[in-house]
Amino acid sequence: MSIWKNIFGKKEKPITNYADFWKWFEANAEQFYTIVKSGDQLEEKFFSPLSDKLKELKEGYWYVTGMCADDCAELIITPDGIIKNIVFAEELVAAAPRIAHWKFTALKPMLDLKDVNIEMSGSVFNSDNLCFYSNDYEEYPDEVDIVVVHPDYTEEEKDRIFNGVMIFLDNYLGELNGVTMIDAVSVCGAEQAEKELIPISKLKDFLLWREKEFVEKYNGIRYDTMNDQYSALEGKLQNGWPAIAVINTTLLEWDGKASHPWMLKIRIKYDGENNNGMPDRPTSDMMNAFEDEIMEQLRDVGGYLNVGRQTLNNVRDIYIACSDFRGASKVVYEMEARYAGKLELEWEIFKDKYWRCLEMFMGR
Repeated sequence: MSIWKNIFGKKEKPITNYADFWKWFEANAEQFYTIVKSGDQLEEKFFSPLSDKLKELKEGYWYVTGMCADDCAELIITPDGIIKNIVFAEELVAAAPRIAHWKFTALKPMLDLKDVNIEMSGSVFNSDNLCFYSNDYEEYPDEVDIVVVHPDYTEEEKDRIFNGVMIFLDNYLGELNGVTMIDAVSVCGAEQAEKELIPISKLKDFLLWREKEFVEKYNGIRYDTMNDQYSALEGKLQNGWPAIAVINTTLLEWDGKASHPWMLKIRIKYDGENNNGMPDRPTSDMMNAFEDEIMEQLRDVGGYLNVGRQTLNNVRDIYIACSDFRGASKVVYEMEARYAGKLELEWEIFKDKYWRCLEMFMGR
C-alpha cells in the first residue's frame, strides 16, 4: 500500500466575495497584527498576501496600514482616488467582522490640520506655507475651482508642487471629500496669484459652504427623458471614414446639468477595419443590446441620463450623466463581467458638472 503526501500543501480556496476575503483575513489576523506592530517583513508577510487576495476579489483595491493609539492595527482600504472603485472599498469594509486588535476603514480619512505635514523632494506642505483662493466663472457658477499657493512654486517645479499639494489635500480633507467636493485644483506661487490669499485652514469651511449651497440647489432633482428630442449626427474623419453620433439634444440644452455631475463614459472597442471603422451588424446589435440592458438598470427616475453615443474609428463611446457614482459603478462592473469575451469594454466615471466632455455636440 502506498501513502501519497501532497508536497505542495493545502490549496487555499479562491476569494470570490467579501465573506471569503474576511474569512481568510480573520484566520490570519493574529499573525498579521504581530507583523504590523513589529514592522518586521511587512511587505513580504502582510502586503504581498493581502494584495494577492484583494486582486482575487477585484482589481483596484489599495491599502494603507499602521498602528493606532489604542494599540490596534488599522487597515485602510482605498481606491487610490479612482472614483468608480470607491463603492467597492466601502462595501468591503462594511462587510468586515469584528476582529480583535484590528480596525478597518474605507478610504483614507481626514486628519487634523496640525497632523498634516508632507515632506517631498525638499519641499514641505503644511498649514504654515499653503494658501488658496477660488476661481469663479459666470458660465459655470457651481464649479469649485481652487488654486493652492506654495512658496516653492516655479514653472519647472510645477508638477512636483502639484503632486505635493494633492497628497496634502488627500490627508487634510480625506479621500472622499477630496474627489467629491472639489472640481478642479491648480497651483501657483504668490507672485502669480490673482486674488487675495486665504489660509489653507479655511478650506474645509469654504468647501462645506459650497457643498451646502449645491445640495440645496439641486438635491432631489430628477429628469424625465420620455418626450426628449434626439438627433443623429454624421461626419467624416480625415481618413474619409464616417463618424456617427446619436445625441439627446433636449438634454444638452437643459440648465440643470449640474444636478447630474458625474459622467459615466463607456468605451466599446471592436474591429471595423474592413467596414470603414464601423461595426458589422452582429457587433452593432450586441452593442445596442448592452446599452439597452445598462439603461434598464440606470433609469432617468433613478438619476441616470443617457445623453448619447458616438461611433467612429473602431470605437463606440456611450455617455451617461449620473446624480451619484455608486450605483453606476456597480451596474457597469456587473455588466462588464457578463459581457466578458463578447465585448471589449473600458469605462470610467469622472466629475463633470457642466458636461464639458460633450461640448463638441453643443455647438461651442
